[in-house]
Amino acid sequence: MQLPELCIRRPVMTTLLMAAFLIFGVIAYRALPVSELPSVDFPTISVTAVLPGASPETMASSVATPLEAQFSTIAGLDNMNSTSARGATSITLQFSLDRDIDAAAQDVQSAIAAAQRRLPPDMPTPPSYRKVNPADMPIFYVAMHSPTLPLSAVNEYAETQLAQRISTIPGVAQVLIYGAQKYAVRIHADPHQLAARGIGIDELRAAVSAANVNQPIGNLEGDKQNFALRSNGQLQSAAAYRPLIVAWRDGAPVRLEEVAAVHDSVEDNKRANWLVSQGKAARSIILAIQRQPGANTIATVEAIKAILPAFQEKLPASISLEVFYDRSVTIRESVHDVQFTLVLAGFLVILVILLFLRNLSATLIPAVALPISIIGTFAVMYLFGFSLDNLSLLALTLAVGFVVDDAIVMLENIARHVEAGEKPFDAAIKGAREIGFTIISMTLSLVAVFIPVMFMGGIIGRLLHELAVTISAAILVSGFVSLTLTPMLASRYMREQRQVEHNRLYWLFERGFDKWLAGYRTSLAWSMARAPWVLALFFVTLFASVWLYREIPKDFLPSGDSGQIIAYTEGAPDASFASMVERQRAVAAIAAKHPDIEKFMSVVGSGGSRITPNTGIMLFKLKPKHGVDNPRTLTPDELIQELRPKLSSVPGIKVSLQNPPPIRLGGQISSGQYQYTLQDTDLDELYKWTGTLLERVRKLPGFLDVNSNLNNESPVMALDVDRDKLAALGLSFGQVEDALQSAFSARQISTIYGSTSQYQVILEVAPEFQADPATLARLHVRSNAGRLVPLETVARIRHDSQALTVNHQGQLPAVTISFNLAPGVSLGEAVQRLKALEQELRLPASLNTSLQGAAQAFEASQEGLGILLLMAVLVVYLVLGILYESFIHPLTILSGLPSAGLGALLTLTLFDVDLSLYAFVGVIMLIGIVKKNAIMMIDFALDKQRNEGVPAHEAIFQACLIRFRPIMMTTFAALAGTLPIAIGWGAGAEIRQPLGLAVVGGLVVSQFLTLYLTPVIYLYLEKLGGAPGKSASAAG
Repeated sequence: MQLPELCIRRPVMTTLLMAAFLIFGVIAYRALPVSELPSVDFPTISVTAVLPGASPETMASSVATPLEAQFSTIAGLDNMNSTSARGATSITLQFSLDRDIDAAAQDVQSAIAAAQRRLPPDMPTPPSYRKVNPADMPIFYVAMHSPTLPLSAVNEYAETQLAQRISTIPGVAQVLIYGAQKYAVRIHADPHQLAARGIGIDELRAAVSAANVNQPIGNLEGDKQNFALRSNGQLQSAAAYRPLIVAWRDGAPVRLEEVAAVHDSVEDNKRANWLVSQGKAARSIILAIQRQPGANTIATVEAIKAILPAFQEKLPASISLEVFYDRSVTIRESVHDVQFTLVLAGFLVILVILLFLRNLSATLIPAVALPISIIGTFAVMYLFGFSLDNLSLLALTLAVGFVVDDAIVMLENIARHVEAGEKPFDAAIKGAREIGFTIISMTLSLVAVFIPVMFMGGIIGRLLHELAVTISAAILVSGFVSLTLTPMLASRYMREQRQVEHNRLYWLFERGFDKWLAGYRTSLAWSMARAPWVLALFFVTLFASVWLYREIPKDFLPSGDSGQIIAYTEGAPDASFASMVERQRAVAAIAAKHPDIEKFMSVVGSGGSRITPNTGIMLFKLKPKHGVDNPRTLTPDELIQELRPKLSSVPGIKVSLQNPPPIRLGGQISSGQYQYTLQDTDLDELYKWTGTLLERVRKLPGFLDVNSNLNNESPVMALDVDRDKLAALGLSFGQVEDALQSAFSARQISTIYGSTSQYQVILEVAPEFQADPATLARLHVRSNAGRLVPLETVARIRHDSQALTVNHQGQLPAVTISFNLAPGVSLGEAVQRLKALEQELRLPASLNTSLQGAAQAFEASQEGLGILLLMAVLVVYLVLGILYESFIHPLTILSGLPSAGLGALLTLTLFDVDLSLYAFVGVIMLIGIVKKNAIMMIDFALDKQRNEGVPAHEAIFQACLIRFRPIMMTTFAALAGTLPIAIGWGAGAEIRQPLGLAVVGGLVVSQFLTLYLTPVIYLYLEKLGGAPGKSASAAG
C-alpha cells in the first residue's frame, strides 16, 4: 500500500500527524530569535598598541613589524592590515571563516607574548586585543550628557556603571564608548619656571612619580591584636598634587604648583563627541552596544531599554540619558512587512486556486496545506539554529507560491477524476497513485536546486545557507503534506459531480477557460507543425540569455535603508584638534537644517578605528519613513546626493557620506565604501604609482569621494642632534628623547588607583608652549656631571615632513584607495573600469593591486555564482536522470531554463535594477520552478506512450492539453506568491525587490515559451533517445 492510500484509509493518523507539524512549528516560532540578517561571523581580531609621542615610522618599524612577524605564523590567517600613526598602531587580523575565534584569540595572545621582548621597553601598556565582527554594526546607542557636571564625571557613570551593567545582559557582545573622557590629573609644566629653578623636566617627572605610590606596607601583629598598616601615599586629585615638593633650592622647597599648572582633566583632551538634537549640540558620552552572534536583536534591545529607567533614577539630576539610535525599530518594521507580505502572498495564492477550481471546498484543501507547510518549517529552522530575519522570512514568502504547487497538482488530478463521474474516495486513491511520482519528481528536483547553495563555502555560502535550507525544508514539508493530507481531505470533502450545482459565475469562468484551452490547442498544433522554427526560437533565447547575462550591470548587495547615514571627515594633515572641531561644527550646522535628519552625533579626534587626530565621524539618525508627524521623504541614497554638494562647500575638510551596507564584509573602515589596495616592496615606486592612480581614478566616470590613506606631507619639526656635543657634555640620546617625550607626548607618569577604576597622571608642557617650536630650545636635560644643559646647545631644529600614517597589508607596505559610487553605477562596472585602467597604465610587475571588503567579495562572487548556477543545473539533471532512468528526458525538462533566464534579465533591465546577489538567487530559484511545467507534461506523455501505446507526437500533444490547467494554476500561484515581493513595499523592500522581479519576469516569459518549446524539444530528443524512460506509474 502506497503512502497516499494509507493516509486516505487512516484519516485520524493523518490528522494527528499534521497537528504535530503545527504544534512543534508554533513552539519553535516562539523560540526563534529575531534579527535583520543571518548570523554571518567573520573571525576578526583587532590588536592595538600605544607608544605616546612615537612617530608613524617608529610605530611601524618598532611595534607593527615585530607583531606582524609573529601574527603571520598563526594558522588560518587570511588577511592582516596594519595602520601606524603618531603614538598608536592598529592591526586587524581576519581569519578564514571556519577558524574558531576563541582559538584564534589564544594564538594572538601567545603571539603578542612572543613579540614582547622585541617591542620598545617604555610602552605604557602591552598591546591589547579584542574579538570583533565587522559584519555586526551596533544595535543600540545611548547618550549621556550634563549641562553642569564635567564630562569626566559623566564618563565615570557611563564607563564604570552603565557600560558594565549593559555588558552583563544576555545577548550583548561589547559596549563601545564614543567620546570617552576618563578622569586624569594633567600637569602642564612651564619651561621658563623649570629653567629658572634649575629643574629638568625629567626630574619633575621622577619627583611626581615617586610621590604617588600605592604599595603594600604590611601589618602589625601583637599578642592580642592585629593591625593593618595604611599610608597616605596615594594622591587622588589635582588639589593634592599642587603642594607637592619636587625639589629643594637654596634650602627652600620648590612645589609643583610653582613650576606647573595642575588640573583635574581627562586622559584624552584631543577627542570630543557632540549629540545634536533639535538644533542643540551637547557634549556627550555615547555608548554603542553590539550584540553577540545569533542573539535575538529585539529581545536584547528590550532588555537594555528595561534597565535604563532604573539607572536614570540613580544618576544625579543634571545627567540625562537619551536613546540616540535603536536598530530594533527598523528590524521590527522590516520583519513585520515581510510577515505581511507572507500573509498577502498566501491570500493571493488561495485566490488563484479558487479562480481556477471555482469550488470553495476544493480550494480549502490546498489552502490547508499552506499554513501547515510554513509553520512546520519553523521547527526545522529552530533545529538548525536559524533566526527570523529578512532572508529566512523571504525564503518562506517565496515558498508560499511553491508549497501549494504539489497540493494543486494532486488536487487537480483528483478533481479531474471526480468531474469524470468517479466517487471522491476512489478518485483520491486513483489520482494519488497516478500523480505521486510526478509530485516526488517536482519536489526533489526543486530541492536539488538548493543543494549546491547549502554546501557552498565562503561569504556567499554563509549568506545564502539559511535561505537555501529554509526554502528546501518548506518544499519537502509541502511535498509530504500533498502526498498525505491533500488526498485524505479530497476523499472526504470533495463532492461527487452529480451533487454539485454550479452557478452562473462558475459556467462563465468555465466557458472562459474552455476558450483559453481551445486557443492553446490551436496554437500548439500550429507550433508543433513548425518544429524547426520553434527549435530555432530555443537557441535564440539561449544565446540572448548568455549575452544579456554578460552585459547586465552587476552588483553584490543592493543598498538598504537602515535609517542612518555615516559621514567620515578628514582635515588637512596639519589640522589641529581645535581647527577640526571648528570645521566639523560648520558641517554639522548645514546637516542640522535638513528636515529629514532627526538627530546626529559628531565625533572629532582619534579613537576606535580612527588613529589620526585630523579625522572625525558623524552618524546621522534619519526620521522614520512612515512617521505620524513630518515623515522622511528621501531614501538614504537620495539624501546623500542632496547633502554631498552642500557639505563639500565647507573649506578645510573633506566629507565622505555612506549609506551603511546591510552587512560589512571585512576590509578596512575607510571614508569610501569600497577599497582598492596597492602593494610594493619599493616605497618610492608605491608612492609614485599611488599618486598616478589616485589622479586617474578620480577622473573615472561614476567614482565619488576618491581618497587614499597615503599622506606623506604631514609637517614635522625635526631635531638634528650633534652626537659629538652630546657625548662631550655627558648626555645620552635616550636622555634627550626622554625629555622630549615628557614635554610633548602627554606622558603617563603615574597611576591613581580608585575603587572602581584606575586613572592616569599626565605630564606635558603647558598648551601655550606646545604651539611654539622655540620651546624645544628652552628644555633642559641634566648631564651625568650634574649640569643642566639646554637642548639648543646640542640640537638644531628644522622643518620637515613625514607620513601621517604608515600602512601594511600582510607584511608589505600598502596604500588603500577608497571610493564611493554615483547613483546608477554598479559595482561590476566600477571593477571593470579599474581593471581597464590597470591595463592602460601598464603597472610594473612589482606593484600588486587588489580589491578589499565588499569589492573583493563581489569579484570573488562572480566566479563563484557562475559555478553555483552550473552546479545547480547539474544536480537537477542528476536527480531527474535518476528519477526517470533516462539521459534524454532531463534535458527536455531543463530546456525551459534559457527562457526563464531571459525573462529574469529582461525584467531587471527594464526596471533598471542590477543583477545583485538577491536577484541571482531568483535566477537560481527559476531553475526549480520552470521545470515543473515540463515534468507535468513529460510524465503524462511517457505514461501514455508506454501504457497505452500512443505515439510520441500524440502523447505529448494530449499531455500539454490535459496538464494545461495545473500548469496554469501552479504558475499563477507562484506569480501571486512572488508579486508582493516584486512590487516592493514596506521596510527593507529595496533589498528584496530584485529577487521578486527576477522570479516574476522569468515566470512570465518562460510560462509563455515553454508551453510551445517543451513539446517540440521532447519530440526531437525522443528521436535521439529511442524508447521512453520510466514513467509515473512505473516508478510509483
